[in-house]
Amino acid sequence: MLIRRTSQYRDGISGWDDANLIATGYDAANILDTVLESTLRVRSGQSAFERDSVTFDRVQYSWQVSIGLMWAAASNRGELNVLDFGGALGSSYFQNKIFIDTLPSVRWNVIEQTHYVSAGKKFIEDGRVYFYPSIEDCLNETTPNIILLSSVLQYLPHPEVVMRELNNLNASIMVIDRTPFIDGEIGLVVVQEVPKSIYSASYPMHIFPMDRFEREISHNWNIIASDLSPEGWQITSLNRKFYFRGMLLERNQ
Repeated sequence: MLIRRTSQYRDGISGWDDANLIATGYDAANILDTVLESTLRVRSGQSAFERDSVTFDRVQYSWQVSIGLMWAAASNRGELNVLDFGGALGSSYFQNKIFIDTLPSVRWNVIEQTHYVSAGKKFIEDGRVYFYPSIEDCLNETTPNIILLSSVLQYLPHPEVVMRELNNLNASIMVIDRTPFIDGEIGLVVVQEVPKSIYSASYPMHIFPMDRFEREISHNWNIIASDLSPEGWQITSLNRKFYFRGMLLERNQ
């Protein structure tokens, strides 16, 4: 088992509220500034790909995401309409743009925090990519056919509430990507400390119990494919091993 150390994960925390007191949070201006700068570099062609504000010379694809997007379009006569919950400034859109550009109809809807929405509307929104502060605001204007949850569920204080709302959508496909799991029935709450080489921040983070997660999601979705995400296996400060995983899901008939 290869452990890829990307961040530090502080363990031994009693719950989300305690983790939230320790962590600095997600809304610091320096994080948005860094993400915006990286996203604009990708859009202008100066960089090929951005993930978590880090730019790369070559695109690193998540095949669950890429396949899910094209599957959704193929199932809807070439129309792709994405609800990208927690999608920053459209990182997954730009990551998959080479495929998306072959489609006759594309609408990409990012649901994000208010300050990301403001930046997105000012610098990114272009008649194809849109930004909204809530799922409801998005649904007032369009009907997505695929839901994308890339590296977001673990950072929500109540992910089960968001999942219930998303389960009520008409989308037939869901992709869950770059999400941390631990085997068994009991999950963890940790504080993720981002490397200072990226930016200075720390977040409360759920590590979901895989057995329970799969059982609960099976009420609404069928798991078509599941594989390790780029972060792979990680380890907490108390030496508990967990892993980041992606899933391609189809709504139960």
